Amino acid sequence: MLTLEKFEQASELVKNITSPTKLVYSEYLSQETGGRIYLKPENMQKTGAYKVRGAYYKISTMSEEARQKGLITASAGNHAQGVAYAAQKFGCKAVIVMPTVTPLIKVNRTKNYGAEVILYGDVYDDACEYALKLAEEKGYTFVHPFDDEDIATGQGSIAMEIVQELPTVDYILVPVGGGGLITGVATLAKMLNPKIQIIGVEPSQAASMTAALATGEPVSLDSANTIADGTAVKRVGEKIFPYAQENIARMLSVEDDELIGAFLDLVENHKMVVENSGLLTVAALKQLDLKGKKAVAILSGGNMDVITMSSIVQHGLIQRDRIFSVSVLLPDKPGELVRVAATIADAQGNVIKLEHNQFVSTNRNAAVELRITMEAFGTDHKNEIMKALEDEGFRPREIGAKLY
Repeated sequence: MLTLEKFEQASELVKNITSPTKLVYSEYLSQETGGRIYLKPENMQKTGAYKVRGAYYKISTMSEEARQKGLITASAGNHAQGVAYAAQKFGCKAVIVMPTVTPLIKVNRTKNYGAEVILYGDVYDDACEYALKLAEEKGYTFVHPFDDEDIATGQGSIAMEIVQELPTVDYILVPVGGGGLITGVATLAKMLNPKIQIIGVEPSQAASMTAALATGEPVSLDSANTIADGTAVKRVGEKIFPYAQENIARMLSVEDDELIGAFLDLVENHKMVVENSGLLTVAALKQLDLKGKKAVAILSGGNMDVITMSSIVQHGLIQRDRIFSVSVLLPDKPGELVRVAATIADAQGNVIKLEHNQFVSTNRNAAVELRITMEAFGTDHKNEIMKALEDEGFRPREIGAKLY
């Protein structure tokens, strides 16, 4: 059973290894939503995610015999680091099975905590099946990433901290993958204050908790294809589902494209790097009527590799019309390029890249193509630049933007 006594014990124990993640008030998100929005920055934990809480508490409840057999788990990355770090603190071996698509930063950091890493399968579920097989063959003690009451109890320490710091909170938004985090947070939050509403948020392409709640029991999705790799779980946990079912007020889903905008919002307004799964709660805020309410969005992790980050920034700028590309056809004569550049400059556009193609037509006197990638302040400014080009007779055609 998940009991208040165990939650209190876990909350004290995890202080041994967690960093304080005080609530951060977001003026930007508060203005956007009309509520008072706070962020719970678990992306600032030592391992880059909340998962270390559950892993440490789980290992603390084990017998010495179970620890000495060696621990094994499966994870898309954050639970892996949590188990590896916690196992290191307890002085026991850790073997981690990770999907082959796991970002390199998560693989390397897991190894740096002293764990043996095995890459297997395309998604978490494949890796988990293989880890269970290895546990049986080699006698390791399996540490489930979410379907375990002790794991959920450790994760629930987040709710203890939120309620202690903001007792009048109305909503807590929680990212959902397998369900361990929301089980712990929802169960303890409702114990502490039954009026708090717990909102779960999933990627729309991996909405396994939504499907389970609609059916009344865990069901397996056909796929879990999302850029929110930490929550790409086809089936929520069996053991924890009854608690989630009882304590979740509502589930929301978020499209991958919405996470891209949320990443920019946090980088630009809070100087925070948050991984895609951790951005689910921020992206979902606009789906709720939060006027006059206090809401906490849990940022579950910040382990994003630089290549993914670079791609998301580029897509985000394009998505918000802050980067766009146009094609214009010009007669091949001196001065035309200067005229285009002057028109863009007068409209306060900033040219990033130019491509001049003299071979777009066999009649170069009739047309050469100029492709221009430029920076704007947003959609309205982009439209002003396009109109300025049209007014000068250039007839610009918007094309797909690429920075690289």
